[in-house]
Amino acid sequence: MHATFSGEYRLAIYLMLLTMVIDATDGMWARAVDVRGKLPSVDGRRLDDICDYFTYVLVPACFLIAVDILPHPAWAAVPVLASGYGFSQADAKTTDYFFKGFPSYWNVVVMYLYLMEAGPTTALWIILSFSLAVFLPIRFIYPTRTRVLRKLSLAMMAIWALVFSWVGVRPDPDPHWLLASLIIGPAYYIGLSLWLNLPSFRRSTSG
Repeated sequence: MHATFSGEYRLAIYLMLLTMVIDATDGMWARAVDVRGKLPSVDGRRLDDICDYFTYVLVPACFLIAVDILPHPAWAAVPVLASGYGFSQADAKTTDYFFKGFPSYWNVVVMYLYLMEAGPTTALWIILSFSLAVFLPIRFIYPTRTRVLRKLSLAMMAIWALVFSWVGVRPDPDPHWLLASLIIGPAYYIGLSLWLNLPSFRRSTSG
């Protein structure tokens, strides 16, 4: 937040990316040291949701306002409200480790909007589209836990993190590398999620 409102946008991007790495591994460390057994009164999942809402929703919304990429700053409230609904749903995460509706990866969305220098109208339509996707009954993969192609997904996300961490913090990111990172990460994630929503796949897994 400090980096964002100090105009250090590349540092803010790096820290948002670092947050995703921490979020991808915190559950593993919590299970490794048996937090549930040592602190039975602490609801780790509730704490995780609070942290996720702050880092995946509120911080990116502030980033949108700071970089002045939307037609009006008030539009930044749309993902905040949409994700408030998404986070409050009892079935936001399914029993077979999928997210129901767009899982509020707003940090990824705003980082690409900024780095690709999206115009206000384009940025607004992308924000509105993903906000609408929060309400749709589409299952998105949980990269660290969805069993289908889990190893491939983890490998792709690791490669994306390495490539994007190199591209995203450069003063003048190469558009070709930026596009490559978009294909390796977000495009793979959305493509696989949509494929796993096809009726033929849903029937094969339910059977």
